[in-house]
Amino acid sequence: MTFPISYLLFFCTLLTGTLLSISSTSWFGAWLGLELNLLSFIPMISTKLCPFLSEAAIKYFLVQALASTILIMSTSMHMHTPDFSYSLILISLMIKLGAAPLHFWFPQVIEGLSWPQAFILLTVQKVAPMFLISYLTFTPALTLMIISMALLSSVIGATGGLNVMKLRKLMAFSSINHMSWMLIAMSLNDMMWLVYFLFYCFTSGSVIILLYSTHTYSISQILNPNNKSTILSLLIPMNLLSLGGLPPFLGFIPKWIMIQLFSSKTMIFILLVLLISSLITLYFYLRLFIPMILLSFSSLSSSIKSTLNFSPSYMLIISSFLNLFGILCPIPFLI
Repeated sequence: MTFPISYLLFFCTLLTGTLLSISSTSWFGAWLGLELNLLSFIPMISTKLCPFLSEAAIKYFLVQALASTILIMSTSMHMHTPDFSYSLILISLMIKLGAAPLHFWFPQVIEGLSWPQAFILLTVQKVAPMFLISYLTFTPALTLMIISMALLSSVIGATGGLNVMKLRKLMAFSSINHMSWMLIAMSLNDMMWLVYFLFYCFTSGSVIILLYSTHTYSISQILNPNNKSTILSLLIPMNLLSLGGLPPFLGFIPKWIMIQLFSSKTMIFILLVLLISSLITLYFYLRLFIPMILLSFSSLSSSIKSTLNFSPSYMLIISSFLNLFGILCPIPFLI
């Protein structure tokens, strides 16, 4: 899929809006940055006259406009009812973030996007709302709201992807589940959620690069023996298990750090909920490639004769093997 030159311009203004929201000293400045971010992402979605892209752009615009309206309304109420206004600000930011129970738009929007646009929505578009949410952890009531929404996100993100056959929607529910770890870490330590987010961006990026290179959008395309090579059979499980957080892959490192942090704070119940939800997400990751491995033995001769359209890049192979040897990296965190 080719993108016009204006795509780069809108991406630069999108990053400018994100930086403006993060560095703003007032909620009005943060609102301006979020609006610039929104108005930059809409043209990036509608790069082609496609009904799926147009539908995703309309849904994204309506939901984000609703969240921006709540945000600017709550800031105007701050002088009279500060506690209630902060709660409304948190709700509007959760809508923009796509956290449960306000996640209704997130899987539907991402299902109509291409893989590069989905990566931007899964990573870059979450930076500004998460930084602004981290500024709202100064009262116990707001912290309790964040933790409650995070626990709900972990449950919905795990159970929502069980019967999903579309990979983009599966990545959306996986993002909701990973978001719960970051939101709870946000209430304890500002640096820990940022470390988790950086690891999540790398692991999800490696998965999306792989799926974009093979033009794969559904589970049936992964299980098709005619579109499979030996390298592809190796890279898909490696990247998906790393995204699920299974040791010794790279995605286990941020969860290992979070487990140590929650254990030191004696947050046993919250940690138990997060770990059980992570096991459920690992189940629907395993469901993707275990049939592919089993089918590879029965169709070995035919798959050798078939024409392989997959030519992996060096960047993809290097990122995949970094996921494999991620167990060597947490040594500095343990000292």
